[in-house]
Amino acid sequence: MYSVSVRDHMMIAHSFRGEVFGPAQRLHGATYVVDLEFRRAALDPDGLVVDIGLAASALRATLEPLNYRNLDDLPEFAGRNTTTEFLARAIFDRMVARIAAGELGPDARAGGLASLRVVLHESHVAWAAYEGPLSGAVATALPGSRLA
Repeated sequence: MYSVSVRDHMMIAHSFRGEVFGPAQRLHGATYVVDLEFRRAALDPDGLVVDIGLAASALRATLEPLNYRNLDDLPEFAGRNTTTEFLARAIFDRMVARIAAGELGPDARAGGLASLRVVLHESHVAWAAYEGPLSGAVATALPGSRLA
């Protein structure tokens, strides 16, 4: 399996509900380093897993609506604890919609990419990830899916 990764970051504020979170129940900030790893079994006709420039642009566009925001104020996260694990899945879903929309090129959209792994690094000692296959996910991404 071949892979290509791109990296960016975002700075957010949020709070959690539940005693398990201790002092993190209060509003606090986090800076995440975000890694996307695209995988495929065979290279595309150009010898690529995915165009790195397109992948980096799509990641930046995906993170932009979250960057420097209080996630508690966003309607799409209402009533949810925006844990690192939860955010990894949310970014995965938004990237799937971008792939389905063709933002990473026609070969990525046509099922060339096998899977995607999203890793959010909270610090140098703690991170969380979500990964999943793309063949079915891209095919079932709803037209008009929210990209931001």
